[in-house]
Amino acid sequence: MSAPGRALIINADDLGYDPAVTRGILRAMHEGIVSSATLMVNTPYSEAAAHEARGLSIGLHFNLSRGLPVWAAFPVEALQGGAFSEPLVPRLTPDVVEAEALAQLERLDVLLGQPATHVDVHKHLHQHPGVFEGLVRAARALRLPVRSTSPDMRSALRVHGVRTNDHFLGDAGAEAWWTLERLEEYLASLPEEGVTELRCHPGYPPETVRSRHARQREVELATFLHPRARLTLTRLGVKPTDFRVLTRPG
Repeated sequence: MSAPGRALIINADDLGYDPAVTRGILRAMHEGIVSSATLMVNTPYSEAAAHEARGLSIGLHFNLSRGLPVWAAFPVEALQGGAFSEPLVPRLTPDVVEAEALAQLERLDVLLGQPATHVDVHKHLHQHPGVFEGLVRAARALRLPVRSTSPDMRSALRVHGVRTNDHFLGDAGAEAWWTLERLEEYLASLPEEGVTELRCHPGYPPETVRSRHARQREVELATFLHPRARLTLTRLGVKPTDFRVLTRPG
């Protein structure tokens, strides 16, 4: 279930996480080489972020670890103080996850005025079996691709008929993953076949949300805006795309 040939998706996570993060992501898309982003739809900043991102290639950053649920019937016993709690995520049933995923996808449609290009998961929580099963159901219902982060997850998604990327690289932490040097090195060894997702976290330091990734965001924003990044892509003859490459006919 992969697109033929070679395709590169450079996706920025966390649109709508914080206004400064959103500004950085949008700048990386408008002025840099980032070709896709994923939106959190349940934060106080989601609506403004969606308004600014209209017309861009945007998927859902499915969020079960912070903020309030979108599905009105989300069970209160699975929340802490009425909000999501990451330690409680492993207890979620597939039915609950499916309903919340569909509710978040519907909210994205309303906020953006366009459907999601794909789904990925904040903190990769679809590594938990119940989250994975529920998300697969929602993705199949709407025929949406889902990010895979490992060969095992990739195989499992395809067994269920869900399209996904063939290769994945990128991490989050206190230090930046995508330095300019690492980006140039990786692009030079880009696989010749299949869809590669390069996941990143560009942005300005958060204004309202406490985050240990502020330095990473600044460095990665500089990386994806750097003229050498675009020159490297041009030299390789690669134009970044988005997850719709997996759903287009042919």
